[in-house]
Amino acid sequence: MAAAREFAPRLMPAVQAAHYIGVSESMLRGLTIPRKELGGKRVYDKADLDAFADALPYEQGTVAGW
Repeated sequence: MAAAREFAPRLMPAVQAAHYIGVSESMLRGLTIPRKELGGKRVYDKADLDAFADALPYEQGTVAGW
């Protein structure tokens, strides 16, 4: 039997999107990350979540890329 692979789906509801970027659902809703509509549901695109995280500044005194 093949091992199951875990991965983040491309489109995620708020609960899963918040978990993906490591914030609470209420904090996620206050961020400026765009949502998409899919069958009447509002979902977050993994690409938008990644772009948001990539755009965050590094803490002062650290060097990007280690």
